[in-house]
Amino acid sequence: MAAAKTVAFHTLGCKLNYSETSTLSRQMESEGFEKKEFDDLADVYVINTCSVTDNADKECRQLVRRIQRKSPESLVVITGCYAQLKPKEIAEIPGVDLVLGAAEKFNIVSHIKELAKGDSAKISSCEIEDVSGFNASYSINDRTRTFLKVQDGCDYTCSFCTIPQARGKSRSDNVANVIANAKEIAAGGSKEIVLTGVNLGDFGKGADGNGSLSIYNREENFFDLIQQLDEVEGIERYRISSIEPNLLTNEIIEFVSRSKKFMPHFHIPLQSGSNTILGMMRRRYKRELYAERVALIKELMPHCCIGVDVIVGFPGETDELFKETFEFLHSLDVSYLHVFTYSERDNTHALTLGPVVPTTTRYERNKALRNLSYMKMQYFTEQHAGETRPVLFEGHSKNGMMEGYTDNYIKITTPYKEEWVNEIVDWKI
Repeated sequence: MAAAKTVAFHTLGCKLNYSETSTLSRQMESEGFEKKEFDDLADVYVINTCSVTDNADKECRQLVRRIQRKSPESLVVITGCYAQLKPKEIAEIPGVDLVLGAAEKFNIVSHIKELAKGDSAKISSCEIEDVSGFNASYSINDRTRTFLKVQDGCDYTCSFCTIPQARGKSRSDNVANVIANAKEIAAGGSKEIVLTGVNLGDFGKGADGNGSLSIYNREENFFDLIQQLDEVEGIERYRISSIEPNLLTNEIIEFVSRSKKFMPHFHIPLQSGSNTILGMMRRRYKRELYAERVALIKELMPHCCIGVDVIVGFPGETDELFKETFEFLHSLDVSYLHVFTYSERDNTHALTLGPVVPTTTRYERNKALRNLSYMKMQYFTEQHAGETRPVLFEGHSKNGMMEGYTDNYIKITTPYKEEWVNEIVDWKI
């Protein structure tokens, strides 16, 4: 294995996975590996998987087949949530050499050094209950925005979700370490940090002032974190990737409304606009609380962008209950929707619920909400037409065009100018 010097990565799923892949890449580059694009030939391919939907599982299999066709002698390593949930299933995929569970993901270099092509697939995993450590990670040099992981795992028991089985109990970094990472990111030139985690508002579990890990410790919380991050020099923008409505406190909303660095942009999972379905999902709030959060945000920040996660086709979602969701979202002053079609996941309580919604009906409901999302975003953008807002432009050239986002997350596309890359430009919408 000593001769292997090139590695390529592919990430499936969430921003948290992107931050972890970037850290794994830096680990391997520090050991002498040269990073390649995933479509290039490489000695080692690493796929960081998701398992939120069936599609992510299928995509993992397709990627392995692609590697087998173009580079059958290369080593293939699978890690991430799918790897923790179904390691034996993945190990049986032809071409897979190593499966790393949640506890071993960040020991990837030592595992790869022991691998040889042709051996049977090696599984290095453990029971998820034994995973208690926190590994800080962040993406850098990949894009203008840096995804900084500050929390991992979840103690919630939503009936549709496998993430606690894949990532373990809620745990987080401590404020001091996050501040140190933010300063390092600032020194690298990134201007925007997106705070990521599985259950971000639960920040504070698993850390104390000395950096020791304790699942039950709560000396720090998310509000403490954002107040201190606001003082870090060199970072001009922060975004909160996603935060549960029951953990999005009034003081957090009020702080963001006053902050010069935290952008007027929230992404708040709803999952259903029906209290009946929310109860069956084991969510920790009712739609009335969600509406209160949106109303306060818009009262303090009328220009704020609000994104919503919603699941369609959950067991028991009748036409009437879906209509409740549609009408609730239609009435809310939100800006866009991330719509997920419910898919059955092994070992979840939702499998015991019914009646099952036909697949065709799930897709019809998905389409209806995606159309609503499009109209919401069009309306939100039109509300700000004529305003001048700060845009942070990214470095990628797409057919001679470049993209950037306003403070309140309106996407701007314009002819590429190198001098605007990673710069904040006042832009008339």
